[in-house]
Amino acid sequence: MKKVFLLSGCLLAIIMAFTQPVSQRLQNAFQRFEADSQLRHALSSLYVIDANTGEVIFDKNSQTGLAPASTQKIITSVTAFELLGKDYTYKTEFWLNNSTENYSKKRLIMVRQTGDPTFGSNRFNLTMPAVIFNGLGKALAERKLPPEAVTYRLYNNRFPLQKIPDGWIFQDIGNYYGAGAAGFNWKENQSDILLRSGKREGDPVRIAALDTMAGAGFIDNQLKTGSPGSGDNAYYYFQYGNHATSFPLLQGTIPPGRERFQIAIAVADPFLYFLKELEKSKLIAAGTALPADFAVVSAWMPSGQDEKIYTHQSPALDSIVYWFNKKSINLYGEALVKTFAYEKQGYASADSGLTILKRFWEEKGLDPEELNLYDGSGLSPLNRVTTHAQVEILKYARTRDWFPYFYEALPEYNGMKMKSGTISDVKGYCGYHKAKDGREYIFSFLINNYSGKTGTAVSKMFQVLDELK
Repeated sequence: MKKVFLLSGCLLAIIMAFTQPVSQRLQNAFQRFEADSQLRHALSSLYVIDANTGEVIFDKNSQTGLAPASTQKIITSVTAFELLGKDYTYKTEFWLNNSTENYSKKRLIMVRQTGDPTFGSNRFNLTMPAVIFNGLGKALAERKLPPEAVTYRLYNNRFPLQKIPDGWIFQDIGNYYGAGAAGFNWKENQSDILLRSGKREGDPVRIAALDTMAGAGFIDNQLKTGSPGSGDNAYYYFQYGNHATSFPLLQGTIPPGRERFQIAIAVADPFLYFLKELEKSKLIAAGTALPADFAVVSAWMPSGQDEKIYTHQSPALDSIVYWFNKKSINLYGEALVKTFAYEKQGYASADSGLTILKRFWEEKGLDPEELNLYDGSGLSPLNRVTTHAQVEILKYARTRDWFPYFYEALPEYNGMKMKSGTISDVKGYCGYHKAKDGREYIFSFLINNYSGKTGTAVSKMFQVLDELK
């Protein structure tokens, strides 16, 4: 009889747990989450609404600004769809300059930039370097211009020289995810280094091979072999030393016993990178490539004497946003913010782009103080965003005709469509979920200053979000 009563009690407890309102289940789960020792010194915020009615299901600290990391990309993405349109494309034009006297005795090809972040990217068939070089090569051949007869200049009067947003930390900006957005970008402004580690922890790490731009100049390689399973902890710094002896630096560790361990670094001068690749493809003569300081022209404008010989058009915005969110490409976010300013004000200032973004959401009813932004990607630890603002923006997106493209671009984690975000001691998720009972939710969940391993914090966040299932 005792066993029967015990079994009945357990069944009753299970039934009561499942029949509790989702708000109560979230309340209980979040209390356990906040009581966890890993969150002792952290600040957490969770905001959940019913996607169809707008009813607030759960609210904890939804008006507190927290660093959002890459969950901020949903804000930039939705704004881009609204301000630019899902079919927006970038155009990069190549003009044969016949109007300017040229003392180099070479034909000048002027490159007009519009900030295309996909130019030369391997993510799209039409942006691959081979496709671009083929199109440009045909244009030169049609005009009987051999490689030794041409040289290239970058026409720039609408983009600032500063590629890196204010607020990015020094450790990030030399690595691939810290590549800045320029008016002219090439291969997502990334270059590769292949490394060879030692067999034992502490052994030196050798450079096995360098990509085009990584091979330019001396690199102070201070990398060491790490412990087994330690992963990629290598960091590349653009400048190191004093002004007279400034050179790149490699520091950190990679796992032992690796013959060709690949790391990706940011490229400081993407136009020079492009010109070096033109040399390799024999579209210009060797030694023609000049650093951007010498290759940028601001005074020239196309005239009736000049001839447009080749135009490259980027993929549409919906495809750009797809990879922006799926692979969390910071460069795309910074390019989009500058594009807001380029299209609305004629000059691609990052600060102006962020002002335009904030003004747009203020006009939609959001308190602008909920969006304290320093960049378009979320890489800066200075960004502060409320979970309330993120949910309101996600709710707005759901009403737009382009929403299916945005929804498709969201990754899937824990069986939920949501964007993740990670920087030092910051983790976040925001997105949509349809429960088994058919009810649909919009949520944002951010934690700042947690301790311990990120993976452990993530599993605890998922336990809370599981209450929406």
